[in-house]
Amino acid sequence: MNDAHLHMVFNHFPIIGLFFGIGILAYGIIKKQTILVNTAYVIFIVCMIMAKATMMTGEGAEEIVEELGISKEIIHEHEEIAETFMKVLYVLGILSILGLVANVKKHAKASIVSYVVLVLAIGAAVLSKSVGTSGGEIRHTEIRANANNSNASIENKEQELDNDDH
Repeated sequence: MNDAHLHMVFNHFPIIGLFFGIGILAYGIIKKQTILVNTAYVIFIVCMIMAKATMMTGEGAEEIVEELGISKEIIHEHEEIAETFMKVLYVLGILSILGLVANVKKHAKASIVSYVVLVLAIGAAVLSKSVGTSGGEIRHTEIRANANNSNASIENKEQELDNDDH
């Protein structure tokens, strides 16, 4: 298994985990269930750890896909968005740790932490769409913004080849 493979394995958990964590946290807040809030905090902490693992394999993955002829520009765009996403996940993970401690100590401000974490997690989830899409565009040209233009070019080339054969 190389870094590109590991990168693809790791990168899904922070994105998908965020959505599960948000749902569990929101339900825990509504139902006033500390165990659910703590479960969401643990999910967010694991999201942070898995995102760090994803970042650690990113350089190796970059080298591999550059050898395949992928544009450095599209890789750089993904890298920039991923770095911003990672910063948000660091804050989310640290706040989740603080939230766990506040809940264990039954601190009066524990519920405020849960609301702050929920808002930050929703922001991270919105950002996750950009980081996931920009990463997907590296190898999945069909999801790029100019995919229709590329498809038209491919169709024109195919027609030219068909005409040359006749």
